[in-house]
Amino acid sequence: MPAALMAAACTPRVEVVAPREPITINLNIKLDADVRLHIEEKAKEDVETKSIF
Repeated sequence: MPAALMAAACTPRVEVVAPREPITINLNIKLDADVRLHIEEKAKEDVETKSIF
């Protein structure tokens, strides 16, 4: 009986706990690069098709 109690006391315990703060994934770099690409393409089209002066 004491051996059974001792074996039960030594069993490893794994605990999964959710974080207190939400997980944040920052994608601003990709969005910024995508927006710049579209603006540059539009600017290039405008320069080619419209006279500045």
